[in-house]
This record gives sequence, C-alpha cells and structure tokens, in this order.
Amino acid sequence: MKGVLSIIIILLVTRSVFSQDRITGHDFATRSEVIAANGMAATSQPLATQAALDILKKGGNAIDAAIAANAVLGVVEPTGSGIGGDLFALIWSAEKDKLYGLNASGKSPRSLKLEYFKDNGYEFIPPYGPLPVSVPGCVDGWFEMHEMFGRLPMRDILQPAINYARNGFPVTELIAFYLERNTQRLAEYPNIKSVYMPGGKSPAKGEIFKNPLLANTLEKIVKGGRNEFYRGSIAKDIAAFMQKQGGFLSYDDLARHHSEWVEPVSTNYRGYDVWELPPNGQGIAALQILNILEGLDIAGMGFGSAEYIHVFTEAKKLAFEDRARYYADPLFTKVPVSQLVSKRYAAERRKLIDPLKAARVYDAGVIEAGNTVYLTVADKEGNMVSLIQSNYRGMGSGMCPTGLGFVLQDRGEMFSLAPGHANVYAPGKRPFHTIIPGFITRNNRPWVSFGVMGGDMQPQGHAQIVVNLVDFNMNLQEAGDAPRIYHTGSSEPTGQIMTNGGVLHLESGFRTEVIQKLMSMGHVIQWDLGGYGGYQAIKWDEKNKVWFGASESRKDGQAAGY
Repeated sequence: MKGVLSIIIILLVTRSVFSQDRITGHDFATRSEVIAANGMAATSQPLATQAALDILKKGGNAIDAAIAANAVLGVVEPTGSGIGGDLFALIWSAEKDKLYGLNASGKSPRSLKLEYFKDNGYEFIPPYGPLPVSVPGCVDGWFEMHEMFGRLPMRDILQPAINYARNGFPVTELIAFYLERNTQRLAEYPNIKSVYMPGGKSPAKGEIFKNPLLANTLEKIVKGGRNEFYRGSIAKDIAAFMQKQGGFLSYDDLARHHSEWVEPVSTNYRGYDVWELPPNGQGIAALQILNILEGLDIAGMGFGSAEYIHVFTEAKKLAFEDRARYYADPLFTKVPVSQLVSKRYAAERRKLIDPLKAARVYDAGVIEAGNTVYLTVADKEGNMVSLIQSNYRGMGSGMCPTGLGFVLQDRGEMFSLAPGHANVYAPGKRPFHTIIPGFITRNNRPWVSFGVMGGDMQPQGHAQIVVNLVDFNMNLQEAGDAPRIYHTGSSEPTGQIMTNGGVLHLESGFRTEVIQKLMSMGHVIQWDLGGYGGYQAIKWDEKNKVWFGASESRKDGQAAGY
C-alpha cells in the first residue's frame, strides 16, 4: 500500500509540474479569455494595452488606439519595435464594411547599387551597420491610418508614449533580458550606450528607464506631422548621421517615401476566410500551408500527433520553397500570387508529401506564365485593427541617429545578392519582409484579428492558430498557448538553399513517443526554449455582441477590455 501511495504522489506532483488543471477543460490555456462589450486591446506589453484602452475611453476608435499602443511599444519595448522600423496593418472598417490593407514598409537607398556589394566582396548584406538600413515606414503608416480612419488628434494619440519616454517606465524582466542582449551586440555603434545604457549598463528588471531624446522626437512629430519626420529636421538629422557613418540612406530617400494601401489576399479554409497582405511580405505562405492542409483530415489526426506534425512540417517546407523563389517587391518582379494561393496549385503540391517520410528537400513549384511587436484593437463600433511593427533583429541595425533616441531598422539584410533572384537588391526597392498581420472573416463578417511574432515563425504560427481554432476547436487563448511547431532550414529569400531537410523545433508539451515517431520518419528534432513567437488575438462574438481577447503567455502580453 505504501508503494502504491508513493506512485500516486509522484503522479500528482508530475501532473502539477507539467500541466495546469482547468475546470473548463481547455488543456493548454494558461488562463481564460478576456471578455468585454465596449472595446478590447491585446498587445505584447501591459502599458501599451492600457494606453490603447485609455484612448478608446476618451472617444477614440480602434485605429487611434492602435497607433497609441504602437507608439508606446516603441518606448517600452524598443527591443522589437520603434519609429526606425516598418509597419503593416489589416483594418476592418465597420462603416465601410470592408477589410483594408496597409503596406508601410520602406525602400532601399537609391544611391546604393548592387555593384557596391560585389566590388567590396559581400556574399550577403551584413545584419548591422549602415548597409542594411532602409527607409523607416512606421511614422508614415501612422499618419496614413489616421488620415483614413482616425478620430482623435495625433497629440492625444501620441501623448502616452511621450509621457513614458520623458518620465520613464519600469522595465520588465523580459525586456531587461533583451535589452542586455541587444546592447552588448550593438554597444560599439554611436549613441547606443548614451541612449540605452544609462550609467554604463542597460536597465535591469524594475528599474525606471527614460528616453528624453525619443520624447523630443515624438513631440516634433506631433507638431510637424509626417513631414517633420520625412522632410523636416528629423529627416535631415537621419541623413547627416547616415552620411557620417558611411551609409547611403539620404534625405531624398526619406522625402520620397510613401505607404501604400493594398488589397488583402485570402483563402477559404473549411468555411473561414483567412486574410494576409500580399508580398513584399511573407503572409501568403500561411495561406499556402493552409491550402495544402485543407485536403487532409487534420482533425482526425488530432493535435500533437506525429501524423499532424509531420504533414504540417512538410506543407511548410513546400510553401517556403515558393517563398524563397517568388516573394519580392511586386513593383520589381511579377509575383504570381493568385496561382500560389490557388486550391489547384495546393493539390499538386500536396501530392509531393510522403505520409511516412520527411523530405530532405523540395523544389519550388512551377508557376505558369501569367524581435517584432504585434497588437490588435477593437472598438464598440466594430472596427478592428491587426497591426505588426518591427525594427528587425531586435533593435535593428545599431544605427542610432544622434539626438533622436531610436535605432534604424536593418530590413535591407533580407535582400539577395544573387543576380536574377526575385528578391535581388536594387535601389529604391522594398526588401522581402517577415512581419505579417493576420485576419479571419466568416460569412463576410469579421471574426478574428490575430498575429504571431517572430521572423520565419510567423506564417507557421498563423497557420497553426487557424488550425487550432478551426480543426481542433480550441478557444482563443488556448489556440495561442498550445505547444508550437517551428521548422527552420528552408531555402531563404536571401538566396541560401536548403539541402538537409532542416530542423524541426518542438516546444515543450509534445509527448515523448510522438517525438520518437517523428525521428523514425526522418525528422531532425531539436528542443528549443525560445523562437516560437508572440501571440495576440481578438475575436468577435456575433451572437452575444462581445469581444474576446487573448494574449501571449510566453511574453509580457496583456489582453484587456472594458
């Protein structure tokens, strides 16, 4: 009897360590969903979420609140966002009863030629320094959104960010970790230490961090609008700094910049329309993955099964080979979007999957001629915003213009230097982008606004969220908390080629026997603590007329409503 009791105790302790009992029966949810009737915000940092709610309560709409939250994130989470980066958004307008897409990404410097890299012996564009810097599109994106849909004055919208930058905010544990990592890597570049390492070190958890230079910059943007950033004193300061650093980004590059409203692209997955933005981003990779999976009995396989993980991974490999070959700035190359996201094309690609064996390599399909932050906000009128914004590689290029308090992005690193490649570097061209907002409609009505952060993880994460909601019937919080699959090693838009089948990273929570079976099928398995992205989502409950919110348990995220 004593031995049996010991076994029971061990089992109970083991269960308490590895899982959390939930009365409602949701296996993976770390908490229940947030529910509110008047408005909802979900961001990767609680201070940004509260700023969004404050704007809604002042009479602002979801667009105003999203801009405010993004501006605050650039202050309190500079390790993944800021006005030195780009922005993409999907916006559901309740008045127009329509989904709009915004591409607020910047172009490469016009004076930098492909020959420069060849003449100086570059095989790939470096990740740091002046060479990967492209025009930052974030601020222009704010003003485009505001002019089209905004309600409150920009002074009110940006004031929370200005206050946190000037008066300071307590640094969270996660941001302190990433600040230390980023500043150690970038400390050699001008102004990084003076802005982000007060007293000679990056701020620790709980310490108050102030960025008065960024507060001043935001004040200038309030007074002078977008022109102050792209044609005024800020533009002149950026251009002068880049010239001093041997860079190519010029005042003329900034002055020429403009965002573009684009038509979102969708595919129907088992009765749900999933929406992404077209290239130069990678959003349609999520649609390609879903199209391939739709022809399979995913629900019958069950979440966490070796069968499901295998076919998901193979579908991802197929989509990413097309991503590497075809995705690029559509102004420079014809991207066959309609064919890539067609059901017929997916059916042909699906035939290549061996249900019992992992492929080492796939070729791209033959086409017939013809760190980051994500946030979402919804308001009582029914407007919804799905917004993602990033510097790339955490804090970006390391180029921190003197007196401005922010770092310029390094998105130019994503260009290929291979002649003839769709994403080959060219002056005045938008680079391939990893950041993508997501949206789901049902019966032509808004249903879920969502996103998953983290480089190549993003389309994989988008597809997994949709499958979790639709095939596995998870609730909004559980869909994000469930263990994730992350495959790395596909051919890249920079021209690097996959030849070894890549590595399958599995988050903790998958059964040992499943991992063993996947290995027997030829998958190279690696456990990884991080790299699974961050998630935020809002869902509209048409029956009860309420918003559901969910946030990331892996980061500092918070969903809150009123």
